[in-house]
Amino acid sequence: MEDRPLISVIVPVFNEEDNVERCYRAVREVFARVADEYRLELFFSDNHSTDRTFELLAGLAARDPDVRVIRLARNFGFQRSVLTAFRNVSGDAAVQIDCDLQDPPELILEFLKLWRQGHDVVVGIRRKRQEAAVLQLARKGFYRLLRRISDDQMIDDAGDFRLVDRSVIERLREVRDARPYTRGLVSALSARQTGIPYDRSAREFGKSKFPVRRLFGFAMDGIVNHSLVPLRLATWIGMAAFLGAFLMILWYVGRYALGGADWPPGFATLAVLLLGSIGLNAMLIGILGEYVGRIYEEVRVRPLTIIETSLNLDRAPDTERARA
Repeated sequence: MEDRPLISVIVPVFNEEDNVERCYRAVREVFARVADEYRLELFFSDNHSTDRTFELLAGLAARDPDVRVIRLARNFGFQRSVLTAFRNVSGDAAVQIDCDLQDPPELILEFLKLWRQGHDVVVGIRRKRQEAAVLQLARKGFYRLLRRISDDQMIDDAGDFRLVDRSVIERLREVRDARPYTRGLVSALSARQTGIPYDRSAREFGKSKFPVRRLFGFAMDGIVNHSLVPLRLATWIGMAAFLGAFLMILWYVGRYALGGADWPPGFATLAVLLLGSIGLNAMLIGILGEYVGRIYEEVRVRPLTIIETSLNLDRAPDTERARA
């Protein structure tokens, strides 16, 4: 029976006291159907919840030895919490799923079938989401933009609900990224990736931890971490602005040389050019600053996260130092 593959189900949590028990039962029920084929490791990564989430997780770990729990010393952010979980699981493959069960746990069985066929990453592709139409359009636009400008293989509308093979997990353990975009990292490190379309249901309990401001931050991390296009765009805009200014200089000099300079004093022209150049430089410096800021973060050596408490782990938590 120990020859059965071990599947780690990663559940990142932050203030999910209303969903912890529901998620545990749902995942357990799914794996009860394939108990003769797979072993289960249910791995909760608590990003320093401030409600009863950790208390409930401790109770689950006390009565179920297959439940593993790590609690971070403070809120390090969703991406770091997930990457820390991947680095500490023991499974032959790991499945990440949200605690609110908006993603159907039953789909894990389909993930496992494709994994058995040789795919090292299987992602859930969201056809429909229960959210505002404007936000849905913004998400679709972002995913398509990221795929077009990225050198990595990205799948449109793929979320965090996914299966990752052990080979990819080992590559993730080597990543040293201060601002990880885990979704993009998994795709970049995959050799054979595929997806399964599904409809995402509405959240029943609790509140979403991802307001528009944080979603925008994720989008910026995804673009900057996986593409040099913004930097190249800044270069092209700067060159176009220089060419435009050079042509205007030629035009003014030509008019003056031909004796046709009958315009009034050029205060307005100078003001427009001055303000325009200031605005353009500010925009380009801002783009450059995004990359310079990340270079600064990369050269500082700090732990990716700090684990405050771990429950039911067979070994010491991965405390490899990462650039952060």
